Order: sequence, then C-alpha cells, then structure tokens
Amino acid sequence: MTTPDRVDEEKRATLRRFAALGAATPLARFSETAEADTGESEARDAIAGYLSMTPGAHFSKIRDDLQLGTGETQHHLRRLEELEAVERYRDGDYKRFVPAGRFDDFEKNALGYLRRDTPRGMLVELLADPDIGASDLATVLDVSAPTVSKYARELEEAGLLDRDDGYAVVRPETVLLLIVRYADSFGDRATELARGADRLVRYDA
Repeated sequence: MTTPDRVDEEKRATLRRFAALGAATPLARFSETAEADTGESEARDAIAGYLSMTPGAHFSKIRDDLQLGTGETQHHLRRLEELEAVERYRDGDYKRFVPAGRFDDFEKNALGYLRRDTPRGMLVELLADPDIGASDLATVLDVSAPTVSKYARELEEAGLLDRDDGYAVVRPETVLLLIVRYADSFGDRATELARGADRLVRYDA
C-alpha cells in the first residue's frame, strides 16, 4: 500500500527534476519575478521544464505527469501566461501549452497531432516511407481503414497532410525536426525514426 508520505516524496522528486530543467531554459527568466519565498517558484519551474521537453502537452497531461492538483496547475499556468513565458492555444477539445514565442501556427498544429497516438503514427510512418498506402498504414498501426481515413481528413484540414496523390506530409522537414527534437516524449517508434533521421533529410545542392 502506498502511503501519503511516499506519494508526496514522489511528487517532490518529479517537481525537482523538471524544475532543474526549467531553471536551465530561457523560460527561467520569469523566476526573477516569481514569489520565491512561497515555494511556488519550484512548481512553475517544473512546468517550464516540462514544457521545454514536452511542448504541445494538454492541461490534463501536465497536471497528471507533474502530480499537481487541478487548481494548482491552473494557477501556475495562468501566472506563466501573464509572465509571457508560456502560451496557450486551442486544439479541438484540448487546451495545449508551449513555451512562448518558439513555435509558429503550423508547428503548434503539428505538435498537437503528434501528441495523439494514431495521427502521430501516421505521420511517423509516412516520413519513414512516403510511399506507404492507407491500407498498409492501417495494418502497421493496428487500426481500421476508416480510422486512417478519418485522421487523414483531419490532418489535411489542419494543413499537415496532402491527399491529392496518396498521402504526403506537408513540410516534412519541419515535422521531422519536431519529432527528432522531442522524440523522447513521442514514444519508441518516434525515437527509432529520430535515430535514422539523417538519411531522410534531402539537401539541395
């Protein structure tokens, strides 16, 4: 049985780990104005560090991964927005968060879909093999053909996929760069793709 003390220790360890990351990033500039003697700066540094590694995370994931309360998470995110360290954007039913001023609208859209299992799988497989078809995507991802078709329409509407002649990722170098940079937060298949990314990038002579 897990005791309250054990839970609190795990929460503090998680916060300290991400706070160290936050303190080492450009987001740390807000700490100068944070109320250091209240203990709140550690939670804000932790959110900053978390978002530096997991941009595009939605509210519930930030709250759950950092083991914070709902009100606590809302408070710190609101304060980070006021300090212009973090920005929020709407992605369907989700409120997603990224470090402020770091990503354009296309990249924010891409991050949102890369945070969803099936769309991420589709983008990863299409980057790995641009000739893969819809039926093979369904087989590789272990989903139905209608599911692939549904997300293909969504990705097209989001400006991330071209369906004129098969499926083609829009701005593939940009999407690949996001996957490479944040591969650890996207799962094993994305990490595998990132390891071989150099062979996927085409350079103009």
